This record gives sequence, C-alpha cells and structure tokens, in this order.
Amino acid sequence: MTGLLAWLSEPFSYPFMVRGLWASLIVGIVVPLLGTYVVLRGMAFFGDAMAHIVLPGVVIAYLLGWPITLGALVAGVLAALIIGAISRRTRIREDTAIGVVFAGAFALGVAMLSLQRSYAVDLAHILFGNLLGVSNSDLRLMAVLSGIVLLTIGAFYKEFLVMSFDPTLAATLRLPVFILQNALLVLMALVIVVSLQTVGVALILAMLVTPGATAYLVTRRLPSMMAVASILGAASAICGLYLSFYWNFASGPAIVLVETAVFVVVFIMAPSRGWRRSSILEKRG
Repeated sequence: MTGLLAWLSEPFSYPFMVRGLWASLIVGIVVPLLGTYVVLRGMAFFGDAMAHIVLPGVVIAYLLGWPITLGALVAGVLAALIIGAISRRTRIREDTAIGVVFAGAFALGVAMLSLQRSYAVDLAHILFGNLLGVSNSDLRLMAVLSGIVLLTIGAFYKEFLVMSFDPTLAATLRLPVFILQNALLVLMALVIVVSLQTVGVALILAMLVTPGATAYLVTRRLPSMMAVASILGAASAICGLYLSFYWNFASGPAIVLVETAVFVVVFIMAPSRGWRRSSILEKRG
C-alpha cells in the first residue's frame, strides 16, 4: 500500500505536475460538458474546424510575444461570428462556410509560422499542446473561461436542450435560435482556448467528442450524459498525466489515447447502444 501511495504521489512532488493536474481537471470536466451538445447536434466537423481556425490568432500572438491563449480567444470568437453571419446572410450552407473559413485560416496560420526558424518545434507545441508547461497565469485564464462556459450552460440549459433535440420546436416556441446558435459557437471557441495548452489544436476534437460519445452509449438523459462525459474526461486526463510522467508520453496524445480506449471498450460492451446489442439484434432479425 505504501508503495502504491508513493507511486501515485511522486509525480505531484513537482510544481509543474501539480499545475498540469489542475489544467487536466479543468479541461477534462468543462470541455466534455459542452461536447455533449456537439455530439447531439452532429457538430463534430465544426469542432474540428474551430480548433484549426484559431491557429492564425495563436501564431500572431506568438510572434508579438503575447499569450497564445489571447490570440486563440480573439480568433475563435471572431471566426464563430463570421461563420454564423455567412451562413445566415447568404445561400451558402453552414458546413460550406465552415470549410471555407477553416481552410483559409489554417493555411494562413501555417504560412505565418513557416516564416520562423523554429517552425517545426513551435508547430509541434501548438498542434499537440504542452500540458507540463502550463503556468499559473494560464491556469487562471483557463479557470475564468471555464467559469464563463459553465455559467452560460447553466443559464441557458433548457434553451440549448430544446435546440439540440428539436430545432423545429425551438423555432415554434420562438426561442432566439440564431442567438443561441452563435452563443454555442462562441462557447466552443472558449473551450478550445481552454484546452489549447493541454492537448493542442490537432487533438482538441477528441476532447470535445470522445467523452460525450462514450456517455451517449450508456445514458438516456442529457444531465446524465453530461455528468458521465465530465467524469470520463477528468479521469482520462489524470490517467494520461500519469502515462506522460512514467512512460514519457506526450501528455496531449496520452490523454486522447485513454479516452479512445475507454470509448472502444464501452462501444463493444454497452448494453443498450453498443456493438454487442447491434450484433444480437442482427442475429435475432
């Protein structure tokens, strides 16, 4: 028992690991919470696009010596509003508008970053995160943005619920659908900024979608889905942190691999919506 306790506590004798733990918990709880809406509304492509759209803002902030989270925040919010405006005021569908903005913004970010001599190293940190490099100021910003996300979800829970399950009903009830959609896009930009330092641009989609998809397989109500997704996200983040410390894995990919492994197990074993049930129904049919 003493050996186990020592094994569990050893990583947190280092301040950078303690900061990494707090960052993991913030990201693991808040991002999957919003990710449940992403799963229910089929917005995975938008989540991936938003994660890459913030790259120009990150690069500009990096070149100017500003916090990269500030650049990502500005770029993400602006992109969310631009996509909403394009899809609302023209005949272009939302997914097409997302594709146009996504491709152009990501190419612009890579082009600007490629002008720097340290291009490869910097791009690796931006794409895959640097959890163990989280500073106290990063933690404070993550906590503030996460608080905004949680308060907004709590305040508009019923409205987001109706819009996610029945957009037609939401319009019939005269809910401000356009405002709610933009609010959801802005919240997505905020959680992307929150998780940028932890898992990077390339892996943010996994944090948004995988815990929510896993929770969807084992729950039937949105509150339960949110709770399970957040618990899975936090637990996976902590497990990934231990993998990063003891097996010298990159922290972001380690977290995503744990989440993916949990999803695969649940997908196979889930009694109501998993692969086993589908196989049984096919045999009976």
